[in-house]
Amino acid sequence: MSREHKISTLCHVLGVCRSTYYKFLNRQKSNREIENIRIRKAIPEIYSKSDKRLGPDKVRVCLARDHRITISRGRVYRLMKSMDLPKMSTRKPPKPSGFKNGSDAGERVNHLKQQFDQPAPNRVWVCDFTYLKAAGRFYYLCAIMDLFSRKIIAYRLSTHIDTELAIMTLDDAVAARGVSNGIIFHTDCGSQFTAREFKKHLDQLGMIQSFSKKGHPYDNAVMECFFKYLKSEETNRRSYASFDELKLSIFKYIIGFYNSSRPHSHNNGLSPVQAEAFP
Repeated sequence: MSREHKISTLCHVLGVCRSTYYKFLNRQKSNREIENIRIRKAIPEIYSKSDKRLGPDKVRVCLARDHRITISRGRVYRLMKSMDLPKMSTRKPPKPSGFKNGSDAGERVNHLKQQFDQPAPNRVWVCDFTYLKAAGRFYYLCAIMDLFSRKIIAYRLSTHIDTELAIMTLDDAVAARGVSNGIIFHTDCGSQFTAREFKKHLDQLGMIQSFSKKGHPYDNAVMECFFKYLKSEETNRRSYASFDELKLSIFKYIIGFYNSSRPHSHNNGLSPVQAEAFP
């Protein structure tokens, strides 16, 4: 525009003094601005080399270590934010699979579909494994829960995680409840549950097998929550010198506390035993 109009006219229209304009035109960059230019060149290089994994804290360390630029974390954050760097996705991409939500025979079908609130006992049982440590080695806990009350209706602790452990725990649950026909039995796609032997056993009991979608642990989130409670409220607070000590601790927690007296938000503050007694 300065080629088409006089500077004095432009300054008058914009309400700017000519001296201010010339001062801006001839001003020199400050040391901080020069340093920011240098940092802005270094940050994308660090960010790219790390495959977009690093945040302001780690970028600050790399600036000091690799470029001898020592600045505050806040300054790094402001510069990175102003540069609008591409972010790395923290969500795992879905895996292609033949999983279905229908009822085709032979398919790993999700009959539960995250319907965790059940109107009555013995409609849906969920099952999973977790590992616990005692005397320097790991043991495996298989537990089965009735979704209606969140009661643990059977559990077993073993030195091995296998189909036999799953079958024995299932038989304990059937013996405790006195029913099996028509119950949906929901698990993840672990090899213990996808084994032909386990499926055959479910068929003999008249149960309907249901699977969480692979890579979607929240399809069996209720069991995951129970294991979290067990570990945070019991096993992580203690050390065990033997298998028997661990087994007794789990018995005291599940039978003596969780099932009988621990208030559960799903049951409006009632324990699982109370919820089944006063449905």
